[in-house]
Amino acid sequence: MLLAAGCSDGGDQAADPVTPSGSATGLSALTSQKLAWAPCPPPSAAEGGGPAPSPLPGGATWECSFLQVPLDWAEPEGETIELALIRAKARDSARRIGSLVFNFGGPGGSGVTALPGFATDYESLRSRYDLVSFDPRGVGRSDPVECATDKELDAYYALDFTPDDTAEERTLSDAQKRYARGCERDAGAALPHVGTENAARDMDLMRQVLGDDKLHYFGISYGTELGGVYAHMFPKNVGRAVFDAVVDPDAGVEDGALGQARGFQLALDNFAQDCVDRGDACALPGSSVSEIEAGITDLLAQLDKKPIPGIGDRKLTQTQATNGIAQALYSKEFWPYLEQGLDAADGGDGALLLSLSDAMNGRSQDGSYSNIQAANAAINCVDFKERYTLGQAKERLGQFREASPVFGDFMGWSLASCSQWPVPGLWEHPDVSAPGAAPILVVGNTGDPATPYEGARSMVNALGKGVGVEVTYEGEGHGAYNGGSKCVKKTVDDYLLAGKVPASGTVCK
Repeated sequence: MLLAAGCSDGGDQAADPVTPSGSATGLSALTSQKLAWAPCPPPSAAEGGGPAPSPLPGGATWECSFLQVPLDWAEPEGETIELALIRAKARDSARRIGSLVFNFGGPGGSGVTALPGFATDYESLRSRYDLVSFDPRGVGRSDPVECATDKELDAYYALDFTPDDTAEERTLSDAQKRYARGCERDAGAALPHVGTENAARDMDLMRQVLGDDKLHYFGISYGTELGGVYAHMFPKNVGRAVFDAVVDPDAGVEDGALGQARGFQLALDNFAQDCVDRGDACALPGSSVSEIEAGITDLLAQLDKKPIPGIGDRKLTQTQATNGIAQALYSKEFWPYLEQGLDAADGGDGALLLSLSDAMNGRSQDGSYSNIQAANAAINCVDFKERYTLGQAKERLGQFREASPVFGDFMGWSLASCSQWPVPGLWEHPDVSAPGAAPILVVGNTGDPATPYEGARSMVNALGKGVGVEVTYEGEGHGAYNGGSKCVKKTVDDYLLAGKVPASGTVCK
């Protein structure tokens, strides 16, 4: 439910940058393809819907295209699928460095919709780069995995994901099985091929078709895992790269979920402390962090017994309330909405928390869902080989509850998310060792709920000596570059635009 992210078998493949197998004819046809750029259409339903992207500052327009990639990289002459791409050209063509490829995370997030949404934050980088993003395979407009109808998803996300007895466990297990079978029916032969290794191969083909000798890359959240796998597979092809909101590459499913439980709990503690510091200006009852959080756990316990009115005929359940709380902890800017939502829910109105939960699950106001959560499940389950049963998840609840009184149960039970998955996983954790790669800036945020700060140090160590360059942001929220720190922005911009590598261990506030 709240999973953000989770090996590579390629090694140093600079001589054959696409795949270690396949004929030269198949590879040549792929690498020589020409992209037909055209004005971008409105996002598809799977991408989240909405209007076509607005022009950039100065009137520049977004362009979209499709890249042909093999369904199965072991057979590059076989069936192909299309990956949706978007770009905004560099402002200064005379000083253009190349393309800067973004992945905004998930896994499952649409880069085609995310890049225009965040474009003003990256406008300084457009001075010398074409800003480029894409929907990875299985995501958005790129042969999306879709597991259930909108009506079925409404019912699925309203389920109790923290069962209290065997009957509720059976209900959850049956629902997870139906969901997984729906993904299998929809994706068919593509389901085994949506993982991170194939996405990394896709990015190297993208690099070549875009005309770049090196991949210049900006990965956020899961995008750091994808970037690390790419660096491991194609170390000689790494250009200037930044990893922000860093996934711990040493963490498997259990350690990753525990880390997130602790991370969201830390963010909730910080939210509650802010409430305490504001005194009577805070709408939540309690004069200490523990009292405020006790009120939250009491509210969730009440919702477990009896959901409250939400939006239309949809009620706010315990699961959706927890999702909504987690969504609001991704950014300090959302804290006022969390305060309002909790206060309203305590008074019997669950609309705001339900809206936040809908945002987490990719539900639009018209009732349609993007495929972000379906793709998240498909990618995670084909990446990670652990398959926890509900019984095994239940045995581990103690340590999760200790990590977080609020999120522990949900993160503990989430271990069984892939228990019914029809496709086996590949790794216990990704290999991101990248000897010989160019320096990669690894930016960790001390208050990050979804990708705890410790993951940045793990990534630096795993990338290897001389590759990972650690930068710390002492702040709140998921990610650092957009967190409001002039220091972080300058450090990253100086590296990407001028090649200035900061000292590893640089600290920004």
